[in-house]
Amino acid sequence: MDLVLQAQGFIDNLLQYPLLIMLLGTGIFLTLRLGFIQFRRFGHGIAVAMGKYDDPDDAGDVSHFQALTTALSATVGIGNIAGVALAIHWGGPGAIFWMWMTALLGMCTKYTEVTLAQRFRIVDESGGAMVGTVSGGPMYYIERGLGMKFKPLAIFVAAAMIFVSFFTGNAIQANTVADLVQAEFRLSPYVTGGFTALVVALVILGGIRRIGSVTGILAPAMGVIYVTGGLIILGINYGDILPSLGLIFTEAFNPTAGIAGTGIGIFIQTLLWGVRRGLFSNEAGQGSAPIAHSAAKTQEPVSEGAVALLEPFIDTIVICTITALVVLTTGVWNTPVDTPLTLGEGDLSYVVETERGFENAESVPDQLLIDNGAQIAGSAGVLFAWHEVPVERFFTDEEQTQPFTGIIYTESGVAISESSGDTLSTLYGPAIENGAPLTAFGFQQGLGTLGNLIVIISVFLFGISTAISWSYYGDRCSMYLFGQRSILIYKLLFVGMHFLGAVTELNTIWSIGDTALSLVTIPNVLALLLLSGIAKRLTDDYFGTYKSGISRDEYLIKARARAAAKERDS
Repeated sequence: MDLVLQAQGFIDNLLQYPLLIMLLGTGIFLTLRLGFIQFRRFGHGIAVAMGKYDDPDDAGDVSHFQALTTALSATVGIGNIAGVALAIHWGGPGAIFWMWMTALLGMCTKYTEVTLAQRFRIVDESGGAMVGTVSGGPMYYIERGLGMKFKPLAIFVAAAMIFVSFFTGNAIQANTVADLVQAEFRLSPYVTGGFTALVVALVILGGIRRIGSVTGILAPAMGVIYVTGGLIILGINYGDILPSLGLIFTEAFNPTAGIAGTGIGIFIQTLLWGVRRGLFSNEAGQGSAPIAHSAAKTQEPVSEGAVALLEPFIDTIVICTITALVVLTTGVWNTPVDTPLTLGEGDLSYVVETERGFENAESVPDQLLIDNGAQIAGSAGVLFAWHEVPVERFFTDEEQTQPFTGIIYTESGVAISESSGDTLSTLYGPAIENGAPLTAFGFQQGLGTLGNLIVIISVFLFGISTAISWSYYGDRCSMYLFGQRSILIYKLLFVGMHFLGAVTELNTIWSIGDTALSLVTIPNVLALLLLSGIAKRLTDDYFGTYKSGISRDEYLIKARARAAAKERDS
């Protein structure tokens, strides 16, 4: 595993800045070329999504609304709960501003990729329930839009998307669910992972129609539960909303408050954490959502693109902002909480203090001395940390009344008390939370036990629904690479990776997931730039035909006539 993480770290350092430049640069370019379409056609996207122009005779597997909810089930998920907390923890409150910027530009990016996916999708009516009748996504618009000379790039993107589906869309979801359940109920990740893997298997083996039916119910329900709870907390803490928003804006350009240290005084790190967590949350430019939207029943590529631009707004501008404001207004983002510190596992790390804050130690001593609860830094200055923040005091009892004096043995993961000689595997102390437990802490501060329950239910539903939707993304890529027979094998591997993700350490699974995102996003946004001319022509043609406020009957008449003309031409 160490070798894997070293390779992941090397690749990540190599790709993180190209990802930043290409993602933001492509969003700006497309926004300008398409005339700020994410703002001008926002209302049309709502009308199409609500079924105003649905035609049940159109080719496809699901309605516009089901395609939207399937994609939202993949995007509105762990990134909205754990990802926002991670961004604040590492990059400070200013990272939220860059999440917003990623979303506003990402609305246009997602419009473009979904429009192109619809334009170059493949419809095969012979597919069954598991296979579906439609296949689309970045691999198809790269190969069919750019030509066969780009097929190696299409193959690479499809393979990378399968990798992403295993980690980002699956293992991270299982990990976050298991992490929160373990923190709240002390239930083994093996038990939680086994249960959620079974639920995912029961749904995804039914194919896209079952997935669309389940997500069409789950996505709205979980969104209402989570958003309602967050808004109630903000109503209670209304006096802290404006100061928190002010903190987000000031810290965006002059970061000083990254609690884990990485974002302190380093603008580029705050920017990077905001962009990466924004990308993880809304998936704009990643090439994943176009796969779900390709299954929509429509003859007009642009109509589904207009639906897709709603996603980053709902996901990041609305839901992520609610999470961020709950975490900031309740003050939990930099408030230690009484925590069981499992010495051989969990979220521990060993850090040293530098001028930039705390960073992971390159080498860890065999022993750490604790005197009356306080750490005594050795010659290398290495400190025991929880979520990369040093623990100030250690106790032997959960009530934290008995300070610990003795030695922590880092390799064996035990502590030996100087006074009693007892060997302990767990100590207790005030520690900074991160990820989903941090958000749960914020909801608990606002609504007590009910708030905590809301986050637990939301994490469970978000994690399950995201994994369900991502299984479809991966199976379309598997079908593209290996044919229909590979789909069942892919789904079985997907379920296995879900369980593995649940029992793997949090930082490991998130790090691998971030690298996977970079691998698939960079070639995808390059393709969007090269195909932007086609997206522009499709956009001008569509909105030149369907004027603002057009009636359903007139829309359908024109749509059927255009479809008949295209069929004659082909």
